[in-house]
Order: sequence, then structure tokens, then C-alpha cells
Amino acid sequence: MTIKTFTKNTAGLLVAGAAGMLLAITLTACKSQQSLTGSWTATGKTLENGEQQKAILELKQDGSQLSGTVRGLGFQTNVKGTVNGSHFELFGVDWNDKKPFLVGDLADGKIEGTEWGDKFVAKPATPADAFPTPPYIDPPALHPVPYNGLAKTPPMGWNSWNLFADKVDDQTVRTMADAMVSSGMRDAGYIYVNIDDTWEGVRDANGVLGTNHKFPDMKALADYVHSKGLKIGIYSSPGPRTCGGYPASYGHEEQDAKMFAAWGIDYLKYDWCSASTIYKDQQLQPIYQRMGDALHSTGRPIVYSLCEYGLGSVEKWGPQVDGNLWRTTGDIRDEWESMMDNIEKQVPTAPYAGPGHWNDPDMLEVGNGHMTDDEYRTHMSLWALTAAPLLAGNDIRTMTQVTRSILLNKEVIAINQDPLGKQASPAKNRKLETWVKPLKDGNVAVGVVNLDSSPGTATVKASDLQLKGSVRSARDLWTHKDVKFANGEYSATVPAHGVLLLRVSVR
Repeated sequence: MTIKTFTKNTAGLLVAGAAGMLLAITLTACKSQQSLTGSWTATGKTLENGEQQKAILELKQDGSQLSGTVRGLGFQTNVKGTVNGSHFELFGVDWNDKKPFLVGDLADGKIEGTEWGDKFVAKPATPADAFPTPPYIDPPALHPVPYNGLAKTPPMGWNSWNLFADKVDDQTVRTMADAMVSSGMRDAGYIYVNIDDTWEGVRDANGVLGTNHKFPDMKALADYVHSKGLKIGIYSSPGPRTCGGYPASYGHEEQDAKMFAAWGIDYLKYDWCSASTIYKDQQLQPIYQRMGDALHSTGRPIVYSLCEYGLGSVEKWGPQVDGNLWRTTGDIRDEWESMMDNIEKQVPTAPYAGPGHWNDPDMLEVGNGHMTDDEYRTHMSLWALTAAPLLAGNDIRTMTQVTRSILLNKEVIAINQDPLGKQASPAKNRKLETWVKPLKDGNVAVGVVNLDSSPGTATVKASDLQLKGSVRSARDLWTHKDVKFANGEYSATVPAHGVLLLRVSVR
């Protein structure tokens, strides 16, 4: 009896265990069979103008690999990524991402994740989720837009995006303008206070684009900035939406240009963004020309900044649309690799820089805290040597003394603002890279960057500087000390990722 009872209980346990195992296997199989392949509609945060952020993910999963496209209100990019169980990460192929911009987890037929840190939920897309297709507007015929006479040296100022992104508002801009004066930034040449994306409201029945609640009176704000002896900039896009998903200038170029002029705007950053969902890269010139014409017709002097990430050989036609500066790169990040990658992309564009039209490797990250002080000095030096616009992106109100000494170094600024407007070119020697910039007075600026992660010795030879005479004097622009060339050369120790920056005068 005991044996029979034991046998019966054991059999029951075996049956129950087998059923439980079968259930576990079935659940695991169901989970493993979930696929990201398909169309997904993602809804995210509510924008400052009351509209909701939205994206369409067109994905194809092949084992642990993902590919496809992601389109938001203001952008579209090809993507690639990886899947690990239910978790996936996506990188923007068109942006050459080093870090995933979108991460999520698939469970119970929906995706929960973050896009650039903002939370979203995605469900299988339906036909009703498709983005509306705006009517196609043919590009205008090409013609040269008259030069506006501005930016004879690289523009200098401050831009809100790198630090504040979508958190910028009227009060922030006002206090930043105050700090530009009290810190000495204005007197050093930083005169533009530029509001980047997320100021926009919605268009009314007449097509007039208003501001959102963060900017209750743009004209009053512009008047305040002007009262400080500064100029004010704003942001838009030739597409239907800005990068942040707000209404942009597509089909309203003349209307918006007149509005900007009426507000007293002095600078426009015009970001390609959603225009890429309508036009091809080959159409960049006529599309940017359209706003160039619109700005010119207002009669107000407005610096025109083309933000097209270096697409379409912009350096060759930028002046023809009255562009004063144009992006040669993707967005900069506050990292050594990103900063150096952006500056290296300046090299082939060097012949096209000059008074009134500048190559732009994006804004300064000096003082934002993710690079060393030596790396920030290198950052500032390279932007000066390449005649790049100097648009600070830090909090001017709370600068450390070191950050202040970097951004306000008048001797370095003078290299950037040299009226000859020549862009330096580099020569690499192992872990050292030497950039030489001719100056209008016949002298030269020379920077030697240490690409290594340990200190190195830099030697500057007068014979390599193409001087029209022998060296009369030389000055280290970071130590603010005169130095001497001996036997036609000068040597100094340069810290890891640091720079030696000299101004060399000839006899």
C-alpha cells in the first residue's frame, strides 16, 4: 500500500511537472516569436504648443539585427540596431550615431521606450496613423541672391540648444543677455543671442505663426536684447516641421521672413530637418534660395545660417543663396571624438571660407562639463584657426573662471576674427596635428594638437610655416607669454588632447 501510494503520488507530480514545463516552454516560445518587424506608431510627450509628438517606426528584424526607418514630425532617418530578447536599440544611420537615439522593449504587442530620453509608447500602426502629405511646392529657378553685406568676420554669440534644448524660454534669454554684458562676452565680440528650436506655437487661419507660452512677446524680447547692445537670432526650417516637431516655414517663407523682420530678428538659423521628407539633397540650393530671397526682400539685415549638415556640397553654392555660414557637419556633442570629427570635416571645405561666408562645424561646447579644460582649449583653438563661427553653448550666467578664460581669450578671438578670413589646414605627424592659418598682416597662427592620451612634445619649425621672412617674435596665446625660436624652431610639452597655439610674426 505504501509503495502503491508513493508510486501514485510520484506519477501525479511527474504529470504536473511535465504540464508546468510545457506551459513554460509555450510561454517562452510565444515571447521569442514576438517580432519587431512591421510598422509601429509611437506617441510621446506633448509639445509646448499643445501638439503631441509622434513617430512612425518601419522596422525589419532579422534575428538579433534591426533595420528600417524612423520618421518623426520633424525628421526621417534610416536606422540600424540590435535586439536582445525583448530589448532593442536603434542608431541613426544618416547621422552616423555613436550612441542609440531610440531604445525600447517589446511586450504584449506594444513597445515602451525612450527617444532622445523622452518616453514613448508604440503600437502597431494603422492607415489612419500615416503622416499627412503636404502639397508639393516646386523649387524656384536658380539665380544669385544679392549679398547682404553681413558676417565679414565669423559670427560670434550664444545659442540655446546645446545646454537648454527645449527648456529655453523668454526669461532664460533675458538673463542670458544680461550675463553676456556683465561677463564681458559682448565686449569680446559675442553679440548674437540665438533662440533655437521650440519657440513656435501654431499657425492661425491666416497662416501667421505665433509663439508658444514660453515666449509670450517675441518683439518685446527682441527689444530687450537690443537694449543691451546685442542682436537676436531665431530658428526655423524649410520643411513643414522643425527638428523638434514644431511648425516650420514650408509654404510660408515670405510670410515668416516679414514676421521675423517685424520682430527685429537679426539672425536666422534654417535647419533642413523635415524638408528631407519632401525634397532631395540635389534640391538644397533652390530651397535655401527661397528663404534667402524672402529675407532679402524684407530690407532688414539678417544673418542667414544654413543648417544642412554638410549635404549637397553646400560650400560651393552657399554664397549664391546669400548664406553667411553653413554647416559642414552633423550635430556636435560635448565629447572629444565628436569635436575632432567635426573639425576634421572642415578640411576639404577650406578654400570656400572667407569674409561673408563661413564653414560651420557647429556650436561650441566649452564649459558644458563633459570634456577636460585642455580639450576645451583645443576646441576653442581649432574653431579659431578654421575661422569657424564662435557660438557659445554653455550657461554664461554661471561660468567658472577657467571657462571664462577660454571663451574670453582675446588673443585667440583675434585669430578667429582676422579680416583675411583664411581657414587653416592641417598636417599630421603621428599623434600630433599642426594647423597653420595665414593672417592679414603677413604673420601666421599655428596650432599643434596632441591627439594622444598622454603628454607629447610639439616642435614648430619656421621652415614649415611658409613665412615671408624670418621669425621676428612668437607668442603663446594660452600662457600669454612670448617665446623664442632657437635655430629656426620652438618646442614645448603639450598635455594629452591639449594644444600649443602660437602667433608668429615675421621680420
